[in-house]
Amino acid sequence: MSMQKPFAITLDPGSSLANKTGSWRTERPVYVDRLPPCNAECPAGEDIQGWLFHAESGDYRSAWGHLTRDNPFPAIMGRVCYHTCEGVCNRGKIDASVGINSVERFLGDLALQEHWQFEPPAQETGKHVLVVGAGPSGMSAAYHLRRFGHAVTVAEAGPAMGGMMRFGIPKYRLPRDVLDGEMQRIVAMGVRVQLNTKVDDIAHTLRDGSYDAAFLAVGAHIAKRAYIPAKDSSHILDAVAVLRSMEGAEPPLLGRRVVVYGGGNTAIDVARTAKRLGATEAIIVYRRTREKMPAHDFEVEEALEEGVMMKWLSTITSAEGGSLTIEKMVLDEHGKPQPTGEVETLESDSLVLALGQDVDLSLLDNVPSLERKDGVVQVDPLTMMTGHPGLFAGGDMVPAERNVTVAVGHGKKAARHIDAWLRGVAANAAPKHAPADFARINAWYYSDAPKTVRPQLDLARRTSSFDEVQGGLTPDNALFEARRCLSCGNCFECDNCYGVCPDNAVIKLGPGNGFAFNYDYCKGCGVCAAECPCGAIDMVPEEV
Repeated sequence: MSMQKPFAITLDPGSSLANKTGSWRTERPVYVDRLPPCNAECPAGEDIQGWLFHAESGDYRSAWGHLTRDNPFPAIMGRVCYHTCEGVCNRGKIDASVGINSVERFLGDLALQEHWQFEPPAQETGKHVLVVGAGPSGMSAAYHLRRFGHAVTVAEAGPAMGGMMRFGIPKYRLPRDVLDGEMQRIVAMGVRVQLNTKVDDIAHTLRDGSYDAAFLAVGAHIAKRAYIPAKDSSHILDAVAVLRSMEGAEPPLLGRRVVVYGGGNTAIDVARTAKRLGATEAIIVYRRTREKMPAHDFEVEEALEEGVMMKWLSTITSAEGGSLTIEKMVLDEHGKPQPTGEVETLESDSLVLALGQDVDLSLLDNVPSLERKDGVVQVDPLTMMTGHPGLFAGGDMVPAERNVTVAVGHGKKAARHIDAWLRGVAANAAPKHAPADFARINAWYYSDAPKTVRPQLDLARRTSSFDEVQGGLTPDNALFEARRCLSCGNCFECDNCYGVCPDNAVIKLGPGNGFAFNYDYCKGCGVCAAECPCGAIDMVPEEV
């Protein structure tokens, strides 16, 4: 990320100015741009430090515009992203990481409130791209392709946009008005979306539709099953069907005692949903320990707060009527669960299986040159293109971690390479700057500023309604939180170098333009580099 590009100034050697010291140097200071860890970590490729720079000055419209260059869903991502960027934030080594996710949500909510819109493309390319799937990856690709000026048609098998964000994430985490608002903003750019339109044969569709390229982003909507001996009277459901039915007119009938088998975020979502539907007991049965549970820890904590119970080191061996047979497990030296032969009976009205999901790849049956492995399509990791020219894929369909942020990043990346492929050129990514690690930060320049804690719905309302659990920031604490950013590795014009230079060799270039060095007077003492709060100055050997 670079907010300005400072340059060096060298005065005319024949000038009448006296006391030049440049000849004393063995090293010279150079302004640099470095890659902050938050930017490097973001799966969606956001310039986090860049949009925080605008937010900390209170220019929220510019911050939203900068953010949405890479990710069109800030209000969604501010709710469902697992914000790994905060886990690597250098500020976390001083007090606590910057609340990047909470500021992102604030910007997204403000944009919806103020009805900010995306600009349609200035020119049309005449190319037409098909996107299959209106989930996070498909709609991200549609957005970026439209910005390039291509015509985009999205074919969605379901009755509404959003994909697994709608049919896999409960309303208490992602309100549907937020989801719809950010989806419709993309449609308003001129993206055509065809709902209830399942593509059964992509090869046939491409031929009949005269598309120039296609991006496939079919979500993982097929629930994995486990063999559990069960009598006909047993009420066994899958998690995907339960969460999907929550979008219908009639909620699922789960009963008063609900057992969920699995340890991922979907299992947590189903158990918390069951409590909101009136279950007096919602119990998660998981084969390993909490430390091995793939669900995110903050979601486990929220579930426990809401009264969800956990049976660790347990597996379900059979179901008969309203009774489940549970076998105790132990972990071997490799951390794998092993049966013990010890069993107990657990009464339940319904058993929900949350054991993962698969993707329906049947639409690819008639496409040559495609490689499938482990239930996903193999793509070039640099371009996202399959083995068939002009056919790209992303999201749940390809080998990658399955979450919304990764899917959004796939859509952006694929769109860039689709555009390049349509133009017959290579989309070469710009080289990345060196990392801005904590060792370059002068932490003592920064005063303690506790991280803003987002409000939560009170517990009684959480378990009796589907109201949103996590609250948002106010304009005041959004500004405070943005200003906690250290601007790691990039000049933010604090004037330190200007103030500490003993030779008056630092020149101000004006607001937003940074600084320059007058090397005729700089003697290379290095004070400026040592005192730069964010590590944006390097000392480099003087050329002989």
